[in-house]
Amino acid sequence: MLRKRSDFLAANAGRRAATPGFILLVRDRKDGDPSKRVGFTVSKKVGGSVVRNRMKRRFRELAREIIPAGGHCGSDHVMIGRSGGIEREFDALRTDLANALKKMRP
Repeated sequence: MLRKRSDFLAANAGRRAATPGFILLVRDRKDGDPSKRVGFTVSKKVGGSVVRNRMKRRFRELAREIIPAGGHCGSDHVMIGRSGGIEREFDALRTDLANALKKMRP
């Protein structure tokens, strides 16, 4: 799990894929560690704290399901919430994340 601001800023320099519900950033750490780290961010533009926390819970569940099998080894994955993501069906978000990860394969 990413927690430090510096990790999020570093991930911003990586590759990105935009979907209707979120933006996915993937950055290869190049540190020899094969672990897959993940982080989530949702700005106040999306909504109040209840909406932001709900969206992050949905992102955490998506990451639990998809990142272990479809994520990139040795990379940081950051999901940035968009305003359309809270109304989007969970199955659609699942498909968006899987497609975004496939698209970003090296």
